[in-house]
Amino acid sequence: MSAPAKRVQELRKLIRHHDELYYKKATPEITDLEYDKLMQELQQLESQHPELITADSPTQKLGDQPVEGLTQVAHRVPMLSIENSYDVPTVKKFAQSTADALDGEAVEWVVEYKIDGAAIALTYEKGKLVRAATRGNGSVGDDITHNAVTILDVPRRLVGSPPPILEIRGEVYMNNSDLVALNERQAERGEAAYANPRNVAAGSIRLLDPRECASRRLRFFAHGVGYCEGLQVADHIEFLKDLASYGLTPTPRVQSFKSIDEALAHCDVMIEEMGNLDFEIDGLVLKVNRYDQRERLGMRTKSPKWVIAYKFEKYEAKTKVNKISVQVGKTGAITPVAELEPVQLAGTIVSRSSLHNADEIKRKDIREGDWVIVEKAGKIIPHIVRVEKHERTTELPEFAFPTHCPECKTELIKDEGGVYIRCPNPGCPAKLQERIRFFASRDAMDIEGLGGKLVEQLVAGEIVTTYGDLYRLSSDSLMKLERMGKKSADKLLAGIEGSKGRGLARLLSSLSIRHVGQRVGKLLAESFGSIEALSAASEEQLQINEIGPAIAASMHEFLHSDYGQAMIADLKSLGVNMEEEIKTPAATAGGVLAGKTLVVTGTLAKYKRNEIEALIEEHGGRASGSVSAKTDYLVAGADAGSKLEKATKLGVKVISEDEFQELIGLK
Repeated sequence: MSAPAKRVQELRKLIRHHDELYYKKATPEITDLEYDKLMQELQQLESQHPELITADSPTQKLGDQPVEGLTQVAHRVPMLSIENSYDVPTVKKFAQSTADALDGEAVEWVVEYKIDGAAIALTYEKGKLVRAATRGNGSVGDDITHNAVTILDVPRRLVGSPPPILEIRGEVYMNNSDLVALNERQAERGEAAYANPRNVAAGSIRLLDPRECASRRLRFFAHGVGYCEGLQVADHIEFLKDLASYGLTPTPRVQSFKSIDEALAHCDVMIEEMGNLDFEIDGLVLKVNRYDQRERLGMRTKSPKWVIAYKFEKYEAKTKVNKISVQVGKTGAITPVAELEPVQLAGTIVSRSSLHNADEIKRKDIREGDWVIVEKAGKIIPHIVRVEKHERTTELPEFAFPTHCPECKTELIKDEGGVYIRCPNPGCPAKLQERIRFFASRDAMDIEGLGGKLVEQLVAGEIVTTYGDLYRLSSDSLMKLERMGKKSADKLLAGIEGSKGRGLARLLSSLSIRHVGQRVGKLLAESFGSIEALSAASEEQLQINEIGPAIAASMHEFLHSDYGQAMIADLKSLGVNMEEEIKTPAATAGGVLAGKTLVVTGTLAKYKRNEIEALIEEHGGRASGSVSAKTDYLVAGADAGSKLEKATKLGVKVISEDEFQELIGLK
C-alpha cells in the first residue's frame, strides 16, 4: 500500500472516531480547528490522488450516526454543513470567488452568529409541527419530534399565514445560565456536572424520555429553510422577518451589508461583544442574502456555495475569582475586573478578566470567591463564561458596585438606555491618564519611553492636562520627576517630537473619539486627506466604505464640539501633522503584488508585523495569517516554525526580508 493510501485510511478512521464522539455521544475530544485540520488533510490527499476517493469517505458525507431507539427520517432537501474559515483573507477570497461566479454582480452579505449547539429541522404543515429531525448524515436524521415539542421557542402551531409546507432549520442550544442551574441540580443529586452547553443540547435532543429533555430548558434559534411549498420571499432578511411573524425566534442581531468589507467590520464588533452573550457561539456565519443568487451558486457535496463560517478556536479553563475591582477608562466608563487565580489559557497565563459592566456581574451572579469558567476565543481577551455555582459551598456576598468615581469621587451616572456607568467629570484624572496612556501607545502615536508609570506622574502632578501639554514638555520639567535624568528626558522629548509626523490616520485613532479606532481612522484619513476636509464634511459625507451612521455621527460631533475644535487647534499650532495621502482602490490595483497572497512568519529584523503587512497591502497584495496551497509567498524571519514547514511541504515560495524588499522595489 502506498504512503498516501495508508495516510488516507488513517485519517478516515480518525475522523470517523471523532464523528462518533461529537455527533452521537456529544463528548468531543478535540477542538473544531483540530478536526478541520484532519479533514483538510484528507481532502488535499484525495484531490491529489482521486483514485483513492470512495463513496463512504468522510469528505463525501456528514458524520452523524443514528441513535438506537429513534426512528430515522429522510430529509427532502439535504441538510448540509458549512465551509469553515479561520481568517479574514480566506473569507475575502471566498467572497471574491462568489462574486466571480455571479459574473461580478453586487452581493449583499448577511452576518449572523454561529450558534454552538445541535442542528435540527422542523417541518410544519398548515402551520402545525409534524416532524423534527436531527441533521444526521445530511440525507437521513433521527426523528426527535417527541423532544422538540418540549423545547422553548419551538411552537407546536405557527401563527399568522405560514406557507402550506415549511421546513425550518436552526440550532438547539442551552443558555449558560441554564447550564449553571442544571449543574446545581446535578450536585444536589450527587451526579457529575456537565462540561458545556453544546454537549447538553446535542445529547438531550436524542433522549428517549421527553420529560428528561424538558427538564434541560433547551432553546431554539431559527436560521435557515429546507423543503417548502408556497414560500414567497426574495432574500434571507425578509425570510427571518416572516419567521418572527409566525412565532419562531430567529438568530439575534442578524444584519445585511452591501460589501464584504462592511460585513467583516461588523464581525469585529460582534466578536468584541461576544462576552455579553448568555449562549455559546463558535464563530460567525456570512451568507449571500438574495435567494436567486443562492440558486445560481448551487451546492458542493457537503456544503452550499453561498455561505461560509468565520470561526475561531476557543479555549476554556476553570479558575477562582480572588477579587473584583473597578477601573476608570478613557471614556469615563467604570469597568469591573475579576482578579483571577492565575491559569494557563491558549499558551498564556490569565490572571485578570474584564466583567464589562454592572449588569454583566448581576446577570452571571459573579462573586468574590467563586469558581468560574474563563474562555479565550481567537485573539479576543479572556472573559468569564459562567459561574460554577454547584461548587459555591458557602454563602458569598454580592458585589456592591460603587456609586461614586473611585478617583475623583464624582457621582456616577448610567448611560441613558445603555448598560455602562460613567464618571461624568471631564477633569477626572483617571480618564485623562488613560487617554494620555492610549495616545502614547504603540498602535496610536507610538511615543517611545512614555509608559504608564510616567503618565501617572505627569497627570498626578498636573504637568499634563491635555494632549497638547505633551508637546510643551521641557527637559527641565521632566527632570523634576522621579527617576528621570537628562539623558532619559532628552530621549523622551525626541520621541514626542517624532510623533508629530505620524499622520492623520494615527492621530484620529489616538484621540479616544468614540467608535474611531485604527481601521476607521485609516479609512477617514485616506479618503479625505486632511483635518480641514474632514471638518467640512457632513455626517452623510463621512459615511464612506465601512463607516456607518453611528461612527459618522460620533466623528462629526467631535469635530464640531468646542472640546474637539480646541484640541485640534492646539495640536495643529504645536506642529502635529494632520494630513494623509489620499488613496483610492486604483492606487494599489496595479501594484507588483496585485492578486498575490503573502504570509509573514518568524521574528523580523527590519519591520514590525503591522508595518510589513501594510507594505504588502500598499503594493496590491493580501496579507494572510495562515499558509495554504493558494499562498504565493511566505516571508520568513528568524525562528520560523510550523508555517515554514507547511509552506515547504506545499511548495510555497519562501523569501527573506531582503528578497521581499527586492520584490516591491525597495532594493
